[in-house]
Amino acid sequence: MKIRINTEQREKNTLSGYACKSSESRGRRQSEPACEIRTCYQVDRDRILHSKAFRRLKYKTQVFLSPEGDHYRTRLTHTLEVSQIARTISRALALNEDLVEAIALGHDLGHTPFGHAGEKVLAKLVPGGFRHVTQSLRVVERLEKDGAGLNLSAEVLDGIGRHSKGTVPLHEASLDVLPKTLEGQIVRIADIIAYVNHDLDDALRGGMVRQQDIPAEICAVTGAEHASRINAMVKDLLETSIAAGGGVVRLSATMSEAIGALRKWLSEHVYHAVSVNQEFLKAARIIEELFNYYVGDDCLFEEHGGSRLGDDSLEVSVADFIAGMTDRYAIKLYHELFLPRPWKGLDAL
Repeated sequence: MKIRINTEQREKNTLSGYACKSSESRGRRQSEPACEIRTCYQVDRDRILHSKAFRRLKYKTQVFLSPEGDHYRTRLTHTLEVSQIARTISRALALNEDLVEAIALGHDLGHTPFGHAGEKVLAKLVPGGFRHVTQSLRVVERLEKDGAGLNLSAEVLDGIGRHSKGTVPLHEASLDVLPKTLEGQIVRIADIIAYVNHDLDDALRGGMVRQQDIPAEICAVTGAEHASRINAMVKDLLETSIAAGGGVVRLSATMSEAIGALRKWLSEHVYHAVSVNQEFLKAARIIEELFNYYVGDDCLFEEHGGSRLGDDSLEVSVADFIAGMTDRYAIKLYHELFLPRPWKGLDAL
């Protein structure tokens, strides 16, 4: 069959000269036969999509802990929104949409339950620290498939490992921290475009903030409504990148600063709001007590489903176990381990 070969040739004929062609991939750490139908990046996308870690994103917190409403975002819906925004940008710039999609779908696989609250607790408890970016790589390289990993291509691994924005304004990031491919750089920006917009949308839906509370100087640049904000950010990125010759992916300084201002405003009025923070303090206690419980007895750790790979320390293995939990599983486990159960005597049977 020549389906993959035809697809690779079509990439060469239609994609930008700056695009990362699948036939020119730097390959995988473990060599394997090429798929007859799919390119290497399409294979990577499918491996991530069918992984257990991806399915667990459905029940992991984005901003609001265990929301009762059906329309609030979870880590899974965030991932899908990042993927769609990134694909739109990639297609417009004639870059490799399959590579973009694979990176986007895999970028948050290492997130803990309870969002960044869980990440902060593990960062404090695990020797050497804990970052969800590093954990996402660990998931796809080592933890999935019972320790075999997914054996993803080098370009996908690079995009996942370098997707974090840090605190530097988007337009000022140095080349040494950026993904090596333009496709990876697209996901890096699409991530923040997605979350500042959907987190604000959820905060408005939940009554935490009002539309008129958003600073007028931010709205003047980004627009005032959800759809118009996303459109303005994507359009700015496309216009700025094309004007620069197509060899870079960047926002204008004006839009980058507006996004940074919105991000800071959300931090003050949503992410660290009293009502949100109180619940995350409870969640942090769950993570900390589970961690301390399991590092105190490796036999109990293994009895409850934990496992150690190779020469990993118990602390690292426990962090892997906890980071892989969904919110509801962590809460259920905490109840079983630390809360008393009603007594059921024989007369209750």
